[in-house]
Amino acid sequence: MSTVADLPLNARRPTDYETLVAASATTLDAIPGAVYVCDREGFLVRFNSEAAALWGRTPSLTEPKERFCGSYRLHRPDGTPLAHEDCPMAKAIEEGVDTRNGEALIERPDGSKRIVLVNIRALKDHRGAVQGAINCLQDITERKALEAELRGQRQALEDFFENGAVGLHIVNADGIIQRANRAELELLGYKPEEYIGRHIAEFHADAPVIGDILRRLSSGEQLVRHPARLRAKDGSIKHVVITSNCRFQQDGQMLNTRCFTTDVTDLHLAEDARRHSEQKMRELLEALPAAVYTTDAAGRIDFYNKAAVEMAGRTPQFGDEWCVTWRLYTPDGVPLPHDQCPMAIALKEDRIVRGVEAVAERPDGTRVPFVPYPTPLHDANGKLIGAINMLVDITDRKQAETRQKVLIDELNHRVKNTLATVQSLSAQTARHADNPQDFVVKFQARLMALARAHDLLTKRHWEDAPLDALAKEILAPVAGAAQGRVSIQGPSVDLTPRAALSLTMALGELATNAAKYGALSAEEGTLTVMWDIRREPGQPAMLQIDWQERGGPPVSPPTRRGFGARLVERCIETDLRGDLDLKFEPEGVQCRVTVPLASCAAHG
Repeated sequence: MSTVADLPLNARRPTDYETLVAASATTLDAIPGAVYVCDREGFLVRFNSEAAALWGRTPSLTEPKERFCGSYRLHRPDGTPLAHEDCPMAKAIEEGVDTRNGEALIERPDGSKRIVLVNIRALKDHRGAVQGAINCLQDITERKALEAELRGQRQALEDFFENGAVGLHIVNADGIIQRANRAELELLGYKPEEYIGRHIAEFHADAPVIGDILRRLSSGEQLVRHPARLRAKDGSIKHVVITSNCRFQQDGQMLNTRCFTTDVTDLHLAEDARRHSEQKMRELLEALPAAVYTTDAAGRIDFYNKAAVEMAGRTPQFGDEWCVTWRLYTPDGVPLPHDQCPMAIALKEDRIVRGVEAVAERPDGTRVPFVPYPTPLHDANGKLIGAINMLVDITDRKQAETRQKVLIDELNHRVKNTLATVQSLSAQTARHADNPQDFVVKFQARLMALARAHDLLTKRHWEDAPLDALAKEILAPVAGAAQGRVSIQGPSVDLTPRAALSLTMALGELATNAAKYGALSAEEGTLTVMWDIRREPGQPAMLQIDWQERGGPPVSPPTRRGFGARLVERCIETDLRGDLDLKFEPEGVQCRVTVPLASCAAHG
């Protein structure tokens, strides 16, 4: 007896594999979804247009043939790479194992990835041998993204419920507690099994209160900060406020309540204490050195201390609104109506106001900058009953800020001037230097002279510099071992910072010249620096400084005027508007500097 397999191909029913291979492209494209077929070797033999679109490419069905899948790359659901020869299609071809609703990650040539649902069936002939396999792919990328989003939202809701800072419980229509979060259990000290599953009335200290709460909630009313008392496990009573509403089924039947429980025990005790110690608190506020006042919930002043009267420059009247001051301004001088002041905002919006400044004007016209600290006050039930405000005078701080700005501006100005001086010194020294080494020596000497003047001024906070100290600072390093042959004489004169810097440069040049070529270069040479103040009737007072060298090498006038001489001239005549008389006498250099005392002395 013959079997179906023994019949000629045209005399028996074709297998599923043969049918799919023989199907037209139009037939495959009619299938709703991505479909492809592999032969018994795993080579792709057919696929429809949706598969090519899903892969982002069109695989070749001729040499070189592709095996098991037409995707560019494959990954497992966790993102790890999956070789084509290890994919479910390969398992179906090699072992005849089908795959139902498996998941895989397809990577396209452009780098994009899609999550697909894989359904693979091994295609067998009439003897049961594997001829190939068919894979139906369903793109579930959007669905997976939605699932992940929903999981995230659910996790967020669970976290909100369980880890909320406020107690939260759910009660069904029969009054049985279905759920309670950690804060609720910690508030009352119960374990979950001691609280959940019991009637909510067991934990209320006042039966009429819980009865009224359940009745109002079941009728659709929403409760906001409703006062109640709960009994904790240790027997203590917790004062709480409850915010709750109900969920209802479509038929109108109550499903459950959602209740937030806020512990106000401490506030309740504090309110009791406040009522018993109000007078003592008023006495304390009266003794404070800062301006303090209070108002009722409508903003009417009902208390102020003596410091508030002193700051406002007036005696407020009980019933005045919002502020004890006469007039108010913003820090930039714009008028600020009292009903828009920080205290008014704190009361109208029932919130603490911080980080603002204002200016109070007294009736005499003087103004006081201040920082307010308005804070709303509530009763034991959380109701707004008024506010307290402290006004901190910041006049000293504002003045300090102004002084600081002036100092910074002055510092910037001095830095710019110093940099300009250094730039001029470097340029002029380089221009007149014989070689680089000569430039370094001269430039360093001039910088050190400038630095010594800066040091002296810095020690005195850049306010003034004594002329005798300045002369010693300049001459001591230059004279070295010859300091005993240097005489410095003159009355006390305090120089302005500008004059000190100019005289430093001038005297520094003269001292350097004396040490290299003049009196201080010889063992018997002497140097005398003297100054005095000349006052003549009808004439401005003048500071006269005389520089006299004796006993050094014979002096002859220079053949050219170098940068040092020009620098001395500029410092005296240009910077200080004085007169310079520099003489190169055979017995030694003599220099007389005459400058107006008013332009150089700090107190002239």
